[in-house]
Amino acid sequence: MGGFEWIVWAALIIVFVAIAMLTAEIEFMLLALGALGGLIAELFGAPWWLSTVIAAVVAILGTFLLRPRLLHLLERSGDPTKSNIDAIVGTTGRVLLQVTMTGGQVKLANGETWSARVPEGDAATIQPGTEVRVLSVDGASVIIEPE
Repeated sequence: MGGFEWIVWAALIIVFVAIAMLTAEIEFMLLALGALGGLIAELFGAPWWLSTVIAAVVAILGTFLLRPRLLHLLERSGDPTKSNIDAIVGTTGRVLLQVTMTGGQVKLANGETWSARVPEGDAATIQPGTEVRVLSVDGASVIIEPE
């Protein structure tokens, strides 16, 4: 190929790293690692076919050996803060409109107003002004009990 194969390997590295940054996919970084292996082999004078084999082997080994460890590290370092529905369960609030098994309204401590119900099988009625705790979320309603 005229001695400029290293340019192809460098271009592949740049393309794979760019795709990895845009998509946040680990696999493209592992392909870039394989291309780096091919580039290093090329710089040490390996023929193009051997550089290609080395690149493929490095990428495959990276996929099977590094990927599981990297995914485990990413999961472990996740944000432990509850969000969305998980953040609502367990919060407190105050009943705005009488709450029964069929409906009612509650204002939660976070300032949101939700439709509310008591748990199924509970014939209780919760009067306005009562402090309550959210047990669960069912669709667009919260299931509550008196605090």
